[in-house]
Amino acid sequence: MFYGAVVWDPWLIVAQIVCLQCVYYLTLGLLLSLLVGTRVSRMSLVYFFDYSSLTASTVTGWCVIASFLLSSLAGVGYLVYLIERAKKCLDFSVTLYVIHLFICIVYGGWPSSLTWWVVNGTGVAVMALLGEYLCIKRELREIPITRFRSIKLDCLSAFSGFVILIFEYISLDVYFLILAHVELAELERPWMPRNTEETKVLGGAFGQGSRI
Repeated sequence: MFYGAVVWDPWLIVAQIVCLQCVYYLTLGLLLSLLVGTRVSRMSLVYFFDYSSLTASTVTGWCVIASFLLSSLAGVGYLVYLIERAKKCLDFSVTLYVIHLFICIVYGGWPSSLTWWVVNGTGVAVMALLGEYLCIKRELREIPITRFRSIKLDCLSAFSGFVILIFEYISLDVYFLILAHVELAELERPWMPRNTEETKVLGGAFGQGSRI
């Protein structure tokens, strides 16, 4: 969506990072509301940024883990739509989770839970690898269309050139046929002076011959 000319545009990169981060948190918030909000009395930012909420010892913790993993899968679609280039998927995925790590450190301190690192590491791997795969697949799907268009244009130009060549050939044949017909008609017609000037010249020549 944001992809344009192949130039380094820092404002474009910042806009892509902000959009990707926002839609990721919107998706995470929606999933947490559906999976966790029905099990707790009150939703808070603890489930977003506190590493202690990611635990495998409770059902609520598993719901939080599922929300993070499903958000990473949704992030794959965001990469395909917002980033559009396979070689940039890893950079934007790592950037998203580094920003998330920084917010978690500011909110609740350094994540000391192994579960937090496993879940977020899995999320960044899934998001980067699957997003890169889908972007490559999309890019490869666009190549035959371009080739088909170029081949189609080449065929049309070749066909038009062939038609023009045939038309010129037929025109030359008709021209030479008409010319031959005119020359044949000139030969078959009885000889006679073509105009008055020729008549005078020929008459003078015959008169001089008779005097001689």
